[in-house]
Amino acid sequence: MLLRLPTSVSEARECLAEGAVPVGGATLVWATWQREGFPELAMSLRQLPQANIIGPETLGAAVLLGRIDDRVPDVLRLAAGTVGTGAVRRAATVGGNLVGSALRCLLPAALVLDARGVVLESDGVRETDLAEVVAKRPLLLSLRWRAPLACAYRKLPADAGGPPPLVVASALHTDDGAGDRSRGCAGYVVRVAVRDGYEVFEGAAVRSADPAETLESLRTTALGDLPASAWRIVRPQVLDLLARER
Repeated sequence: MLLRLPTSVSEARECLAEGAVPVGGATLVWATWQREGFPELAMSLRQLPQANIIGPETLGAAVLLGRIDDRVPDVLRLAAGTVGTGAVRRAATVGGNLVGSALRCLLPAALVLDARGVVLESDGVRETDLAEVVAKRPLLLSLRWRAPLACAYRKLPADAGGPPPLVVASALHTDDGAGDRSRGCAGYVVRVAVRDGYEVFEGAAVRSADPAETLESLRTTALGDLPASAWRIVRPQVLDLLARER
């Protein structure tokens, strides 16, 4: 297998045109390659600057999970810190987790940040939503979002080899023009995402002066399909998030 290491977007486009297979950290594909055979040409983004950025509103797809720190919002940092073991986090990448993993441990955190993916295609770079990133699995260069006012994350413990643990992520954002100005809560939106098994549910609601009303609004979204056991985690997390920004 020949591994290409492009250092510019134009070089990465050339690799794509030549049929190079993106590998990320290769933590998810190595066993498959050993069983079914290695590709002739592969490509890693670990030397591409655009794919290695870490900041308060952006995160590169080639960043190792173990490198994610307090430069990004807590919800994303905490999500990365709960993925696998330390050895896994020292090899696995952001792009591999979101695009290649069935668990997509970073997805709930990225959703509540309202993140968008910057992807590379044969005709250039473009921005798209996470639904397309997950469904079509393009070559992800980075994530971009607007920094939230506050955020929270919880992953329940689970037995090794058992079903995926429940994950609850939430974030509070400003959103100009939203809300009921007569209640003094205009412009604040709560986003929540929950991984229940292998499915991810998400919803958003304008923050009301009454936290109970905000929760009821969230129940009218896809989050309303969650079981009561999940809502026992969602409810206190959202209430705590709202209380921090009063």
